[in-house]
Amino acid sequence: MDFITIIDYIGTFAFAISGIRLAAAKNFDIFGAYVVGFVTAIGGGTLRDLLLGLTPFWMENVSYTIITAVALLFVIIFRKHLIRLDNTFFIFDAIGIGLFTVVGVERSLAEGYPFWVNIIMGAITGAAGGMFRDIFINEVPLIFRKDIYAVACVLGGVVYYICSLAGCGHILTQILAATSVILTRVLSVHFGISLPSLRPIEDARQPEK
Repeated sequence: MDFITIIDYIGTFAFAISGIRLAAAKNFDIFGAYVVGFVTAIGGGTLRDLLLGLTPFWMENVSYTIITAVALLFVIIFRKHLIRLDNTFFIFDAIGIGLFTVVGVERSLAEGYPFWVNIIMGAITGAAGGMFRDIFINEVPLIFRKDIYAVACVLGGVVYYICSLAGCGHILTQILAATSVILTRVLSVHFGISLPSLRPIEDARQPEK
């Protein structure tokens, strides 16, 4: 098993937990929680593969369904501990987007696409799963709020590209890219850094006096 596969599996586990954790908070049943966790884990990668003209990765490997089931079992067993930790969802979500960004860049790179496409595919892989999760639980997706979310994934793709140009080792490049996403997400929340909101355009028509 190569390093990128390990990253992929860890990211799947982390993202599945983030989805299942939120589904539990919404009182979903076990099957519903599994579906939310699975969609969270494979949503970004599925969209990426479809855009690249590839068969979605999880349709060729049963491991992702099994990992989601393990994540569900993990949440069931340690549910009381997870509920006490209010930042549990955030931690697993941050880890998930960081690892999945690297997986997305690698997948696109293997298909011979230019660096800017690789960065976009990395961002889609990292952020889209969370978007689908939030839609499933009837929340406004984080990607559409002020949170530094998809932007963190884009930064990770840029870091990956810079490290590649600098001649860093392959594994080191993957680690640095994933770490940059996770740190950006964590620090932005910790210090309250966010993107400015786009205010609605006021009606230019003034009432007649």
